[in-house]
Amino acid sequence: MSIQPTALITGANKGIGLSIAKGLGKLGYEVWIGSRDADRGRLAVEELEAVGIDARVLMLDVSDLSSVKAAAAFLQRQIGALDVLVNNAGIVLGSSTPPSEQPMDELKAVYEVNVFGAIRVTQAFLRLLKRAPNARIVMMSSGLGSLGLVTNPESIYSTANLLAYNSSKTALNAVAVAFAKELEPLGIRVNAVEPGSVATDLNGNKGALTPDEGAISAIMLATIGPDGPTGKFFGVDGPQPW
Repeated sequence: MSIQPTALITGANKGIGLSIAKGLGKLGYEVWIGSRDADRGRLAVEELEAVGIDARVLMLDVSDLSSVKAAAAFLQRQIGALDVLVNNAGIVLGSSTPPSEQPMDELKAVYEVNVFGAIRVTQAFLRLLKRAPNARIVMMSSGLGSLGLVTNPESIYSTANLLAYNSSKTALNAVAVAFAKELEPLGIRVNAVEPGSVATDLNGNKGALTPDEGAISAIMLATIGPDGPTGKFFGVDGPQPW
C-alpha cells in the first residue's frame, strides 16, 4: 500500500503559492495551505478540491513564532511525516522608495517575513521533515536576490533597486545554503528558486509569467529524486547566478 506524500506551502492562499499547491496536488500530494487568513485559506482549499486535489488549511503566520509553533504542533497530530516544505510566504514594502530613504521599520518587516519567517518555519517543521524519506525544502527566492542578475545590465532585474526586498531574497539564498549543508547527510534536499517575472499581487500583476508558469521550478525541486541537487539556486531554465 502506498502512503500519500504530504506538502506544506506557506502563503499558499493565492498567487504562486496556490499554483504550487495545485501542481503538487495533481501529482498526488496531500497539500496543506499555510495561510494567516482563515477565509482566504478556505477559499483556496475549495478551489483545489473542485479539481480533485486533497487540500487542507493550516493557520500559519510566518512572522509570529507562537503561530508557527502552534501550526507545527497541530500538523504533528495530523500527519506522520512531511515530504515537502515550500517557504513561499513573502512581502514587498517600499517598492518606490530609494534605498537611502527606506524606513528601518519597513526593512525589519520585510525581513521578518521573507527571511526570519522561512527560518522559523523550517526549524519548527524539521521534526516532521526528518520523518519523511528524502524530504525536500524549497525556498522561494527571486531573481532580484541574485547579485549576479541585478548587476548585469542585460538582465530584466538590473533596474529594480528595492533595498528591503532584494536584500531579503539574497539573505534567503544564504539561508537555503546553510540548511542544505546541515541537512544533506539526512537526505533532505534544500534549494532556492527563481520563479521568473510572475504577475502577482506583489508586483501589481505586471509580470510576464502566470503564477502557474512561475510555479514550475518550485514543483520540479520539490519532487527531485534522492540524487538531485541541494544548496543550489534554480530557475525554470536551469541554475541561476548567486
